[in-house]
Amino acid sequence: MAIIICTISFRFLFSSSFHILSLLCVLNKVYAHEGRKMAETGHHHTVTVGSLIPSSVCSPSTIGLDEKSTLKVTHKHGPCSPHKQDKANIPSHEDILRLDQARVDSIQSKMSNSNAKAKDSVTLPAQSGSIIGSANYIVTVGMGTPKKDLTLVFDTGSDLTWIQCQPCVVACYPQVDPIFNPSKSTTYKNISCNSDRCKSIASGTGNEPGCSGTTCVYGIQYGDGSFTVGFLAKDTITLSSDKLREIEFGCGENNQGLFVGQAGLMGLGPDKLSIVSQTASKYGKIFSYCLPSSSSSAGRLTFGPKSSKSVKYTRLSANPKTKPYYGLDLRGIYVGGKKLSISPSVFTTSGTIIDSGTVITRLPPAAYSALKAAFKKKLSQYPRAPALSILDTCYDFSKYRSVSVPKISFFFRGSVQVRIPAIGLFVASNTSQVCLAIAGNSSPTDLGIYGNTQQLTLQLVYDVAGGKVGFASGGCN
Repeated sequence: MAIIICTISFRFLFSSSFHILSLLCVLNKVYAHEGRKMAETGHHHTVTVGSLIPSSVCSPSTIGLDEKSTLKVTHKHGPCSPHKQDKANIPSHEDILRLDQARVDSIQSKMSNSNAKAKDSVTLPAQSGSIIGSANYIVTVGMGTPKKDLTLVFDTGSDLTWIQCQPCVVACYPQVDPIFNPSKSTTYKNISCNSDRCKSIASGTGNEPGCSGTTCVYGIQYGDGSFTVGFLAKDTITLSSDKLREIEFGCGENNQGLFVGQAGLMGLGPDKLSIVSQTASKYGKIFSYCLPSSSSSAGRLTFGPKSSKSVKYTRLSANPKTKPYYGLDLRGIYVGGKKLSISPSVFTTSGTIIDSGTVITRLPPAAYSALKAAFKKKLSQYPRAPALSILDTCYDFSKYRSVSVPKISFFFRGSVQVRIPAIGLFVASNTSQVCLAIAGNSSPTDLGIYGNTQQLTLQLVYDVAGGKVGFASGGCN
């Protein structure tokens, strides 16, 4: 998740006062569509309209989760989530897209203001946890000894892994799992503020650490408004049946905002603070995931090499605009088998990252205009519908049993062509408002983002040590 920097009270961790003392800290979903019946003919998909609406029933998972380092991935608001939710608390499509735009705005802000430092005091947002954040895929891990199962959002756009911890000195947002009590874990240790690790956490949090006595204090806030402040610590984390000892994480004692229900966040970014880097000796800085085809099914997250002859790799981008995220060199877009006429400079000017926490793919204005025009031409026989928040290419399919839509592919460096699965083409509020699930940025220099809707069912392999990202179809099979 993206962040911007501001100044906050060091005492904020230990009181409700927002007066400035000394600590600098960082401030800053979509429903996958259900088991759609579809067929492929040439350069088009045939999609059954009724299957665009999410199911309320969890489909049994057919994926293998018996590997030691593989975790089950579910949509946090879907029926397969380990935490049942009141339907009244499930966010609307408008809420999801609004929060997604807030995340994107903060990513853009971070990139455009990477050298800027806020010098004025700031009052932190006082969210109560009643609004849902945009990062929408979750896994369950074991924390401490004896282990306590905790459900975490996983995010390739964040580096620090953190959980809520007792005592909640100021506040904790509501979560379903019992809040972790570090005093009851025999393997828990605080990290000293004089340690090299404490002194270097700014690269993973965007903020210089503080000290409480001799203990390292971190602070971070995310693009959707959520924040966490607490102690940097280490403990045993269990992934499936793999026990990982002395993993460094944030033990948050003041956490508020938009992570309703979840115990915290698993950071899968490229920084040395992330769990990917900390487990390099065991897993080789390689992880992969498949996001489920719908909110009523399951995917998986695996640490370590996973062999598949069908995976095609593209190099991580050297474009400085993509740092510190996982950058990709997007070279072109195909619609209905034809490459769009888009200058390569359009993509190099903006840069592109891949992000598991951004819901809707964002393209440079010129690229999106070309895509939109080609897509509309292919669907000219269908009636249009009003825009849905940031999505402005929408259709009324209510009078059709099935529709024919063009295949869309992204072409990356190394001649890697990634076809967006049919389930990743649309967001549907209902059958009379079905929208292309891609949006345009406002400026040619804004960072492009390959979002999670367009990643559904693909196997994504992050070989961080090898400097590449791989794609394969049918990743959840």
